[in-house]
Amino acid sequence: MADQTLTILLAGGSGSRLQPLTADRAKPAVPFGGKYRVIDFTLSNCLHSGLRRILVLTQYKSHSLHKHLRDGWSIFNPECGEYITVVPPQMRTGAFWYAGTADAINQNLFLLERNEAGKVLILAADHIYRMDYAALIQAHTETGADLTVACMKVPIGEASAFGVMAVDGNGRIVEFQEKPDQPKSMPGDPATALVSMGIYVFTKDLLIEQLRADSLREESSHDFGKDLIPGMIHSHRVHAYEFGGTRGRVTPDRYWRDVGSLDAYYEANMDLLKPVPPLDLYQNDWAIRTYHGQNPPARMVPGGNGKDGLMTNSIMGAGTVIIGGVVRHSVLASRVHIHEGAVVEDAILFDHVSVGQGAQLRRCIVDKHVTIPPGETIGFDADKDRQRFTLSDKGIVVVPEEYRFD
Repeated sequence: MADQTLTILLAGGSGSRLQPLTADRAKPAVPFGGKYRVIDFTLSNCLHSGLRRILVLTQYKSHSLHKHLRDGWSIFNPECGEYITVVPPQMRTGAFWYAGTADAINQNLFLLERNEAGKVLILAADHIYRMDYAALIQAHTETGADLTVACMKVPIGEASAFGVMAVDGNGRIVEFQEKPDQPKSMPGDPATALVSMGIYVFTKDLLIEQLRADSLREESSHDFGKDLIPGMIHSHRVHAYEFGGTRGRVTPDRYWRDVGSLDAYYEANMDLLKPVPPLDLYQNDWAIRTYHGQNPPARMVPGGNGKDGLMTNSIMGAGTVIIGGVVRHSVLASRVHIHEGAVVEDAILFDHVSVGQGAQLRRCIVDKHVTIPPGETIGFDADKDRQRFTLSDKGIVVVPEEYRFD
């Protein structure tokens, strides 16, 4: 089935709610967990699911993403029909950018038409989760569906951010509303709603037919959730596939996060530091692949006063050095330096961040190539922080890339 499936990753999101982390990079290229990029999770799912024909549709500030894919994901053999191909906007249907998720694929329809695959798997490239797509494709085949939508259960209070669906006893979707103000709960469970994950398996010929028809509708926003799926549920076989079930080869941890806001991004990183993380990065047969730079080992050394560095319940990337400093409950990427007397707590530090002597950081995100001066404090005075940096709704301080202190 993998040989008969073309996979398309939608990776053009601007991630406006993640500013300033997305000031110079697309949302799928944002670093995560001290080692990865967000897109690595979706691509690793493809790799372990046996999917080797992948198109990555990019758009917004894509240089960082393109470089990461070149350096970390040039692993397939084109001579065997395998590829991960980056597809920037071609503007083949007019002089405009992608208008919606369906339009992004419609503008590249020629890539589907020339492909021999019978099925198309459509994925978002900006979510954190693990999933065996092979089981999803198998279910699509077994039910004889024209379209299969991966879904999950969420608390009713969160459902308005998703496409909310209702299914019959055979798993067929009978109702679909995109981000309704008053989402409907599941039958017999008023606290829960069934929502779309933005993961779709289409029969290829039907997808081409639907995209062409949608492109002619002037009133359409050219989006799968808003336009195509609601229009198909009464005329085609549209089935739901529940995420986190017993099918597939991934531990059913049911962990899925849209890291689309600063607070969601921060909390997903902090999830990795829980005694038993809800996302298992250590499953041997489902490793998350990424690009590894040529960095020396991480280490901790005494400062000039002879006191050893201290790190508790934290992640530390390669090349990071703690020189008599203290790190608690934090995620440190590669080549981070924590100097003598500095204290870093509940923080996320990207590559090449240096924290000067005696500086104190808490509840903050520091983007790469930032040097924190000796004695500086971040995360202790909200008014002072707000004058210089971005603060999330929950008070997380975000220092932008290459920020220069006065």
